[in-house]
Amino acid sequence: MTTISRAVSSLACLAFLLQAPATPAFAQDDAQASAADPGTQPAGVQPPAGVPVPVLQTNETDPWLYRGSDIPHDKAWHFGEMPNGLKYAVRKNGVPPGQVSIRVRVDAGSLNESDGERGYAHLLEHMLFRESKYIKSGQAIAAFQRLGATFGTDTNAVTSTTQTVFKLDLPNATAASLDETFKLMSGMVTAPTLSAADLKQDLPIVLAEMREHGGAAKRVQDALQETFYKGQRLAVRQPIGTAASLHAATDKSVQAFYHRWYRPDNVTVIVAGDADPAMLESYVRKWFGGWRAEGPLAPVPSFGDPVAPTGGNTGSARELAPVGETRVLVEPDLPPSIMIATLRPWRQVIDNIPYNQGLMTDQIAQAIINRRLETRARAGGSFLSAAVNEDKVSRSADVTFVSVTPLGEDWDKALHDVRAVIADAMTRPPSQAEIDREVAELDVAFQVPVEQERILPGAKLADDLVNALDIRETVAGPQDVLRIFRESKPLFAPEKVLEHTRKLFSGTVTRALFTTQKAGDATDAQLHQALVDPIKADASARLAATEKPVSFDTLPAIGAPQKPVSDLPTGLLDIEELTFANGVKVMLWPVTEEPGRVVVKVRFGGGTRSVEPADAAYLALGNYALVGSGEATLGMDDLDRISTGRKMGFDFSVDDAAFQLQAETRPQDLADQLYLFAAKLDLPRWDVNPFRRAKAAAKIQYDTYATSPQGILSRDLPYYQHGKDPRYATPTPAEIDKATPEGFKKMWSKALSEGPVEVQIYGDFDKAAAISALEKTFGALKPRTDALSTAKAPPIVPAKADTTPVVLHHHGDPDQAAAVISWPTGGGSLGIRESRQLEILTQLFTNRLLDAVREKLGVAYSPYVFSDWPVDLQAGGSITAVAQVDPKSVDVFFQTAEEIAQDLITNPPSADELDRVIEPLRQQVTRAASSTAFFMNQLEGASRDPVRFSSVRTVLYDYTQTTPEKMQALAAKYLGQGNSWRLEVLPEGEAMAPAPGAGAMAAAKAAAK
Repeated sequence: MTTISRAVSSLACLAFLLQAPATPAFAQDDAQASAADPGTQPAGVQPPAGVPVPVLQTNETDPWLYRGSDIPHDKAWHFGEMPNGLKYAVRKNGVPPGQVSIRVRVDAGSLNESDGERGYAHLLEHMLFRESKYIKSGQAIAAFQRLGATFGTDTNAVTSTTQTVFKLDLPNATAASLDETFKLMSGMVTAPTLSAADLKQDLPIVLAEMREHGGAAKRVQDALQETFYKGQRLAVRQPIGTAASLHAATDKSVQAFYHRWYRPDNVTVIVAGDADPAMLESYVRKWFGGWRAEGPLAPVPSFGDPVAPTGGNTGSARELAPVGETRVLVEPDLPPSIMIATLRPWRQVIDNIPYNQGLMTDQIAQAIINRRLETRARAGGSFLSAAVNEDKVSRSADVTFVSVTPLGEDWDKALHDVRAVIADAMTRPPSQAEIDREVAELDVAFQVPVEQERILPGAKLADDLVNALDIRETVAGPQDVLRIFRESKPLFAPEKVLEHTRKLFSGTVTRALFTTQKAGDATDAQLHQALVDPIKADASARLAATEKPVSFDTLPAIGAPQKPVSDLPTGLLDIEELTFANGVKVMLWPVTEEPGRVVVKVRFGGGTRSVEPADAAYLALGNYALVGSGEATLGMDDLDRISTGRKMGFDFSVDDAAFQLQAETRPQDLADQLYLFAAKLDLPRWDVNPFRRAKAAAKIQYDTYATSPQGILSRDLPYYQHGKDPRYATPTPAEIDKATPEGFKKMWSKALSEGPVEVQIYGDFDKAAAISALEKTFGALKPRTDALSTAKAPPIVPAKADTTPVVLHHHGDPDQAAAVISWPTGGGSLGIRESRQLEILTQLFTNRLLDAVREKLGVAYSPYVFSDWPVDLQAGGSITAVAQVDPKSVDVFFQTAEEIAQDLITNPPSADELDRVIEPLRQQVTRAASSTAFFMNQLEGASRDPVRFSSVRTVLYDYTQTTPEKMQALAAKYLGQGNSWRLEVLPEGEAMAPAPGAGAMAAAKAAAK
């Protein structure tokens, strides 16, 4: 819920951004931005002058969501029903300030389709955006951009097997923009055009989306559904549909599906935002109240139940569900993987407190098994990873999944070992200590939302309610969830957990899919036999009763505590900078308006640019193994145990010019979180098992990149963008094989010992307590050598212009390809203003590219353009346009992108075109600025480069103050002919993509204009 202090804090940050920059040298001729006084800003959306706030008409005593349930009502939500049958829910939420999140949920997805309608639910999602009562054909994107919403982020839709949801997060909402938004969305849902011309426009786009999502991963997903849900509709109902059914679609057949399911009595409107709930309700009633349905609602087709195998129970004594269908699928480029599913019929439940207590017990049972499986994997077992997860799938089955990634070729041993751990869990109860450990973890998981309730975004609250409706359950406030959980703790006894464990593996049938890289590794019958063979319970991974306790009090000190030598204001909001004698600098920003949340970031060393190219493989392995290698006296298991019942993290990343550790924690855990990070730098440990596991994971993953054009781009694009610098390459299996534990330790020991060190702490914490903890941790570190002063590594250089494309190949479907065209730009903090202006230019480029190759030509589903400007480097930035297309359209894409670039150079954008880009950018920045994270992200590296402090002051100005002529000048500076380089990813065995015919080129040229 929004509080006054939160609103004032957010408005103060916004006012700071809205201040006019002090005549920056790079923009002395720009118009000055207006200053804002936070005291004059309205608290949420207000009705027009003279118009009273309407009276809420919802049912507060018998809300429709909770009928038949004893779950406490979340009083922040207000539930209503209209005479036409449409249900709605509204609530006030001011995070981020000024935003209103709208969800229109249609209770129909791909499982509602007949055989001849496969793909219609998803096709309709597209066609509703195409043309409707208040939106002309192809104008939806522009209409929502004018309201400040970004297409694909703020404006979106999703079709699943059971629902279709239209989503809009309206920034900077006003009474007028809300009224217009509800008008547009109501027209889309209640009165779409659905003409033959619209179908002709959208069908190629949907087919392009189908092509983009094809390949090995799609084949595995299809095989999984066909195997696991055999005999049910879900086995043959992917939301994307089939090419045959989509090609056969007509405007009349699509309209028939629409009229059957798009009705007010099958739709729910959910709204959460910064406005009075009665005001939000009034728009729902105004724009959806006149919608009328014809005839009764069609009966929902039966989704079917899991089918038991014939021939009686063929399961083992301990695995209670009989083993049915098993299948082996050969996919040479995918890692070996075994998926097992134990299925039970799905039935709508009474969502009451006892039901949820059962779910909590299920969670504990699963967590205990998963911890044991992870313990086995860390010890160097026969499997890289394994996990158990229970899920209610598409209102079709209640399923317990077991996933196994074998190590090496002995898949049978891996499956045996996983089954043995599960068999042990089903044989005898867990210890109370094991239960208490998982209960402590769940307690934190339920407590954090209580502490952070005031900062939960409205969009998440709206999505949570959508998900609850989809699974036919309720929602509860965080306080009630925590209370119910804590009152239920006496129920979490060993025998009860054992009972729930056994239920997880009982049911109608158990089925399995084994994806292997080589034909002949296994047969369907061998997989079946491996599931029914008798198994001996393995208790070796249980928590030992005599396990030595781990405590922060017993860990070695980092060094002698040292007080900071300076504590100075930065001049930016209330952020202060501490400096210690060892050179460590700390930025502190206590913010009580973000209760229960503290973020810690530690940047150290020189990042990628400080690493020798010969050590490039260790960069990738560090992402897998550096944290797991432990610290001080703590191995990975110890780190897990010492953080039990605490909110602590250990995320690690590699940037161009620094390495970074990051965690979100709580005020009471901050001191220990700081110790963990400081000890990682000064007291590293080098366990070999995490390194070996990292090597195995990296080798397994490598082949997966070749399964699709997008995979190849993920693997190789950074390498080519950085002039074939091996430090940006994904190491090959051969390179991984050459890596040694000694080499890993040598490279990362050096990196961990180097400076500079910059710490950021922001959120809800006590400053004096934080400084005291810093004195014992980062203040106590040994002085460090600057990574760049001793680095022998070569500089990072950008790719050179070349009109001859780099040609790479993938092993996926023959109708898949990708095309990239990239223009080098620049880098460095002195160019931040220009980098932000380039973001405007790339958004203009994206809009034109989307209109040309998706909306007009239909050759790509999601083309996009992005700008990368490395603030820490003086070069290496780029503007890059990317699309996944069919092979024959690669050159069409190149031609279209070049023509758009040249047109941006020749002709400045229109004022309307520029406004449709700037307004969404303005809203993105102002929404982000309501969070401390936004400012601290901008300040990463500022302790070494103070320019970043001043650049924060102009961020909104830089993203929103420009002219068509300045965009034209930027385009001329960077997008000129001969400045770019190209890359194309083609199916294996195909040479460079052929040039298109004259007709296709002419069409591309026309579309680009």
